[in-house]
Amino acid sequence: MEPLQNKTDENSAFGKYGDKIKRNPLKPTAAFIGASWFALLVGVIGYCVGLWNATIQLNEKGYYFTILLFGLFAVISVQKSVRDRSEGLAVTDLYYGLSWFATIAAMVLLTIGLWNTDLARSEKGFYAMAFCLSMFSAIAVQKNTRDAKLIDDKEL
Repeated sequence: MEPLQNKTDENSAFGKYGDKIKRNPLKPTAAFIGASWFALLVGVIGYCVGLWNATIQLNEKGYYFTILLFGLFAVISVQKSVRDRSEGLAVTDLYYGLSWFATIAAMVLLTIGLWNTDLARSEKGFYAMAFCLSMFSAIAVQKNTRDAKLIDDKEL
């Protein structure tokens, strides 16, 4: 998406005392950053509360919790390696492939685990949706963190 070229009253920002502030249009807004963190917390906390209250064995709870952690790490790794490559930074094919493999493996392992467990279908759907929300929002949080850092470094 291209930034707005014309300055209008709608897209100019004002400071504390009415002073105009020049805002970089590529920097993520506070609302998007907050929404991304909120979605990540809702997904992870919801998933963990569901696990806590589940009537499954402790080893199964550990399996699902480990899959969540593995998946979060994997999608952040994919986001970083894809972004590094798009910016011309060196990323080995091995690391790039492993990060994609880990992401796909986490999704497949969750799917296999949910398929073979004795949970109600509504519970299975809950875990799948909380997992997807967590994965997507982790990517958004990583992107926002990186974009904000990149913009802050350029402004110095």
